[in-house]
Amino acid sequence: MNPDETEDCECAPPQAVSARAGGHDREQEESDFENPEASRMKRAAAKHLIERYYHQLTEGCGNESCTNDCCASCPTFHRMDNNAAAVKALELYKINAKLCDPHPSKKGTSSAYLENSAIGGHNNLACANRKIKHKDLHSMRDNFKDVKYLTEEKVYEILESCGEKEDYSPLIRVIGRVFSSAEGLVQSFRRSKQHTKEELKSLQAKDEDKDEDEKEAAATAACSASAMEEDSEASSSGLGESDNDVQKLGPDEVSVDIDAVRRVYERLLSNEKVEAAFLNALVYLSPNVECDLTYHNVYSRDPNYLNLFVIVMENGNLHSPEYLEIALPQFCKAMSKLPLPALAKLARLWSCYSAVQIRRMMETFQQLITYKVISNEFNSRNLVNDDDAVVAATKCLKIVYYANVLGGDVDTEHNDEEDEDPLPESSELTLQELLGEERRSKKGPRVDPLELELGIRTSDCRRPLISFEEFVNEPLNDVLEMDKDYTFFKVETENKFSFMTCPFILNAVTKNLGLYYDNRIRMYSERRITVLYSLVQGQQLNPYLRLKVRRDHIIDDALVRLEMIAMENPADLKKQLYVEFEGEQGVDEGGVSKEFFQLVVEEIFNPDIGMFTYDESTKLFWFNPSSFENEGQFTLIGIVLGLAIYNNCILDVHFPMVVYRKLMGKKGTFRDLSDSHPILYQSLKELLEYEGSVEEDMMITFQISQTDLFGNPIMYNLRENGDKIPVTNENRKEFVAQYADYMLNKSVEKQFKAFRRGFHMVTNESPLKYLFRPEEIELLICGSRNLEFQALEDTTEYDGGYSKDSRIIRDFWETLHSFSEEQKRLFLQFTTGTDRAPVGGLGKLKMIIAKNGPDTDRLPTSHTCFNVLLLPEYTSREKLRDRLLKAITYAKGFGML
Repeated sequence: MNPDETEDCECAPPQAVSARAGGHDREQEESDFENPEASRMKRAAAKHLIERYYHQLTEGCGNESCTNDCCASCPTFHRMDNNAAAVKALELYKINAKLCDPHPSKKGTSSAYLENSAIGGHNNLACANRKIKHKDLHSMRDNFKDVKYLTEEKVYEILESCGEKEDYSPLIRVIGRVFSSAEGLVQSFRRSKQHTKEELKSLQAKDEDKDEDEKEAAATAACSASAMEEDSEASSSGLGESDNDVQKLGPDEVSVDIDAVRRVYERLLSNEKVEAAFLNALVYLSPNVECDLTYHNVYSRDPNYLNLFVIVMENGNLHSPEYLEIALPQFCKAMSKLPLPALAKLARLWSCYSAVQIRRMMETFQQLITYKVISNEFNSRNLVNDDDAVVAATKCLKIVYYANVLGGDVDTEHNDEEDEDPLPESSELTLQELLGEERRSKKGPRVDPLELELGIRTSDCRRPLISFEEFVNEPLNDVLEMDKDYTFFKVETENKFSFMTCPFILNAVTKNLGLYYDNRIRMYSERRITVLYSLVQGQQLNPYLRLKVRRDHIIDDALVRLEMIAMENPADLKKQLYVEFEGEQGVDEGGVSKEFFQLVVEEIFNPDIGMFTYDESTKLFWFNPSSFENEGQFTLIGIVLGLAIYNNCILDVHFPMVVYRKLMGKKGTFRDLSDSHPILYQSLKELLEYEGSVEEDMMITFQISQTDLFGNPIMYNLRENGDKIPVTNENRKEFVAQYADYMLNKSVEKQFKAFRRGFHMVTNESPLKYLFRPEEIELLICGSRNLEFQALEDTTEYDGGYSKDSRIIRDFWETLHSFSEEQKRLFLQFTTGTDRAPVGGLGKLKMIIAKNGPDTDRLPTSHTCFNVLLLPEYTSREKLRDRLLKAITYAKGFGML
């Protein structure tokens, strides 16, 4: 019997094989040494027996009631990975351990177990007949049992072979083996071609040698000790080559052929049995990958390890319900363990994907988050922050988010320079100094590590591949305990995750609540420092930022006081604001401050003052480059805007979006002219699109003119000797860029720098820039322009004997809904102190309507600090409408009720 027959037909019991293959007397060894053929047969028999032990440890015999502790089918058996099973198989071979017979119910039995079924009194002739009978089945399975990694061609080959036999079990086993092995998956679907001819020429020989070594090492894995040593050597030599490959690859490139992976998935996922193999393999793969990344630092040794995540994420069925319970959460946990450079590389790679691919991955992680949130009852005791699956999926979603930003319309060039002069330090002692500690360096604004690694900010992206709103998960926002989450955000502990570190998943209302907590805690901190300072220095206690102003001189009083504070001790700006109108009895619990800000804004933006220009077509204000006001005045306006955010007040200001982009550190460009200077934008756009000769037909130069406050023209050269440089078809893009730069940046540089400086005096330590995008900053300052009074009605509460079914309440809402848009704004102003809706709309206002006595001729009154309307029980709807209109139309000033 030749060695091949010995391998395919194991008739003797394992003990006999062991004795025959493992005799250790010296005479036998010498005989084997003299007879190479006998030695080779002995090694083959030993290898085959070890394979049977290996399959028993990984697949089992199929008998669910098996009592063999070394069989995977035994109920008490502890699962192990492939490497551990290989080592254990070698140990079992050495001690001649028990081998199970294959159970009749076991499907897809491997060749090792088919051979074992021949044990038990059959003669050689019967074994030969069995071998002939199963020859076709054995040949097909033997052809693919040594496949340890896949290529597109190999998958199609196996698929074609299985289709001819109408038996897909070999394909299922190959997929299960490769996709459950990190090593196998990393080596699979490698690109056969490099992107450049130079790379192909320099790496072709290396790649061919490496592929042969990897195939040889993978084919003999888990069979013997010598095979394991060879595999280890091949892996270590492969790592060095991998490093060389990575150096040749671009920052957004990997060695896996992504198109091939997509084609393979498209062919295979239509088969339900094959799909189940992918699912089961991922369940087995993920814990091993998590362990490798957590404890073995595998990515730093082999950057090609990233291929594994690229291949798995191409599975278009990851979002299906079968994956959501176990497989996808485990895989997300593994992916979240990737080091920062690997996360950045994934983001760069995925940024080259289409919007459809980005949306598919985004929806995969969003569905997992939503599924976990809905299927659990999260509250203040059971925090969503402690759910590993939700946290891991959010971290993975962050990679897709930055890929979405990178793949969109990005402008990283026009970044505004920071102020050259540092913000003035407080003259007061800090809390640490009062307690005898050294002054600590103040933390600047928080920056996301992945953002820093990628060298991009969210504000750099004008239009992402898919909208930012699609990354917001509303069910998560509904169950998030923001006070706890903010605590985790500030403490920055490794064992507690804060969703504020992933602000893209939070809506504006939730982020605004986090900002509110930050501002309040900072106010309380300043208050404590003031108390300690007064105790140490013996000075008068002043825990608030007090402003006492006269209505008729509000600008003079407020700005002079704020200027003194900004010069003497800017830390006082971070105390809680307390406004008092001279001659009025109102106590500021928020409402007085609201009216103060509104009156200040009305005065500041009065065109007669000349600090801002007003565009009738856009209804927007812009900085007046010819303003006579000094820089200090613009600084104070910036302080007012910062104080409004800091004290959670809404301002009726009308700036174009470019102002908020500039506050976030971006410069204005040509595209920003569309809302700030729409007529100029249209003219320059037509210049860029003009098909004729610009120089001959338009006769314009690099010199532009503007008018000052008195209507006099002012000439400005965009380039040196600009009046002598004609604008041509070749340089018109440069002309447009320089024109926009002058209008939005250079012409108002002094005014805007002063304005931004004042704004940062209040917000420099706030997570404002970290949490919010420019359009969300506008929403914070200005509130929502959409007034949905039905939402206000749905959330209003009643007190003093009123309910939503009371006659007067029904009449009130019918009357209010019949008001004009201007009258509705007056009502909001009368009741809440501002005519704008807060972040999230009027439904977030929480207005209270309280009974204020029986029918009377008195007008309704309000507590603007608490959004309370005091409404007498008028006898008729007409009287209610008359009294309410008079109250909201002529209301001005504060008094004590």
